[in-house]
Amino acid sequence: MSDEKNFFRAPEWYAALSGNTWNTKFVKLRKEIIDAFASGMDEEKAQDFLFTAEAKSVMNDLAEPMDSIPGNSFAFVDTCAPTDTERFAGKGGAVYSPRSALFYLLQSKKVAAAAARGDVEYICLRPFRNITIAREFRLFIYEGKLSAMSQYHLVRHFRRLESVKEKYWNLAAAFVDDIAWRLPVKTLVMDIYITSGDDIMVVDLNQWGECDPLLLRTWERDWSIPAGIKVMDPPTAVSGDVQVSF
Repeated sequence: MSDEKNFFRAPEWYAALSGNTWNTKFVKLRKEIIDAFASGMDEEKAQDFLFTAEAKSVMNDLAEPMDSIPGNSFAFVDTCAPTDTERFAGKGGAVYSPRSALFYLLQSKKVAAAAARGDVEYICLRPFRNITIAREFRLFIYEGKLSAMSQYHLVRHFRRLESVKEKYWNLAAAFVDDIAWRLPVKTLVMDIYITSGDDIMVVDLNQWGECDPLLLRTWERDWSIPAGIKVMDPPTAVSGDVQVSF
């Protein structure tokens, strides 16, 4: 794996950005656990696997770092989180024990695919946070400068964003200017969360062109020209005499 590609793994970029993200713990995985992730498991198989010696070993490894995190934890692996699991849909991914952390990671198809590609070496643990989805954004950083910024959760128009769009763009642009020197890769995608106190927390990094461009729609554009911040438009009101036929 090239040094550039390796930088996009959380245990790598965390060293450069630890002051701009949540405190994160990393638990190195044995090959047997990585192979278990790569095999892909349904709920029943994952439940059975928890009784194996391999599972008990990694759960023991997870116990100390999870005990040091106040409240619930959020567990993910080097390059992805188990956002495709029932636990994420129901509780935002909050886990309260080593057993539950391992159980839901084993069921994630995203984690399985990453492990099969050789992109998993660690379980990563952060404090779980209830976040406001209107404050999550994707930054498109081109040659060390903020080129564009998109609302991350495209579920609906958030009216409050209209009044803070310019402020959020300026915060993000200043943030990128401040941290760009720390990044060995100058063109990349960064997912962030803007706190209620206007601090920017890094959620994840992605390689350029290998993730959804969201409201930028396409990668085929001139990224040297800043596109500003993109948020979902408000619903269109229909007025007048509307005729509907079937």
